[in-house]
Amino acid sequence: MWPGGGPVPPGGPVPPGGPVPPPARSLARRLLAPVATLAGVAAAFAYVGTVDPNEPGHYPVCPLLRFTGVYCPGCGGLRSAHAFVHGDLPTALGANALAVVGYGLFGALMALWLIRVLRGVPMRLAISPVRWWGIGVVLALFTLVRNLPFGSALAP
Repeated sequence: MWPGGGPVPPGGPVPPGGPVPPPARSLARRLLAPVATLAGVAAAFAYVGTVDPNEPGHYPVCPLLRFTGVYCPGCGGLRSAHAFVHGDLPTALGANALAVVGYGLFGALMALWLIRVLRGVPMRLAISPVRWWGIGVVLALFTLVRNLPFGSALAP
């Protein structure tokens, strides 16, 4: 029992003015994770933009394509990123349309993350199992269609 009556709440007694919020982190500390993520992605895109994946010998071949002749959902992703960096959207879409959609989703999530950090609101990205299954179905359908004759426009 504690002086306020009843059992002691978990974590100890609550001060008279209510619970004390945790100390606020500085803006620079909150910006560290999103800025580091952006820097890493920017460095990867800069490398792919500089080292052309259309020239043989710079990157490994997709093992699924090499051993089975089947395009995976990521096949053409490096060529897509290279074209995207150089501002050639039609070529980027032709190499891997799903990757270009992914670049847009990544950009939107990064903008949301940065806005939330600036407002002091934590970023929580929780994806339900149903949505994970949905993502898997989209990837499987993309893979299937791009390997069929009528979906050859989606092949890299």
